[in-house]
Amino acid sequence: MIAEQLKEEALKLRPSEKIHLAELLLISLDKPDQDVESKWVEESEKRYEAYQGGLIKGIEIEQFSPRT
Repeated sequence: MIAEQLKEEALKLRPSEKIHLAELLLISLDKPDQDVESKWVEESEKRYEAYQGGLIKGIEIEQFSPRT
């Protein structure tokens, strides 16, 4: 398995190299998938149009806020 081989090699790295590798991996996770992003934009626009057209109703924020 490639993942197992990568793990074995990564564990052999010096601590500073491991930190650099971890940073690179975390940065790569922060990049949004453009296909997913465009689908969310499309969905949010549909929902907003439905709300504006009275097809769906909003929910009061108080229903989701923790009560103190």
